[in-house]
Amino acid sequence: MSSPASEEATEKSLPAEAIDVERIRSSIARLTSNSTDELEKLMAELERMQEFLKSETGRVQREIANVLDGIGIIIQAIAPWKTAGLSSAQNSRANGTTTLQKPIRKTGF
Repeated sequence: MSSPASEEATEKSLPAEAIDVERIRSSIARLTSNSTDELEKLMAELERMQEFLKSETGRVQREIANVLDGIGIIIQAIAPWKTAGLSSAQNSRANGTTTLQKPIRKTGF
């Protein structure tokens, strides 16, 4: 059997331990709540960032498509000039002249 003094000491230490346990539980709950709130804020920010990146990706892809369309229009506009230039050069070669020949200058020396 235990002595009355040891029982008294055990009874006094239990409330102190219970208070410590409750303080620890309260601290953990508070920290967990703060962490959860912060994680939810971070998730919301990441979702906003993801939406921004999706919209920017779409915008850049549309701009690239517009540039490619513009290049296609330029190529179509230049194509007749290019073929006209080639046929002109071929005609010049057939006649024995080239458009790149420089005229000979006569000097008074």
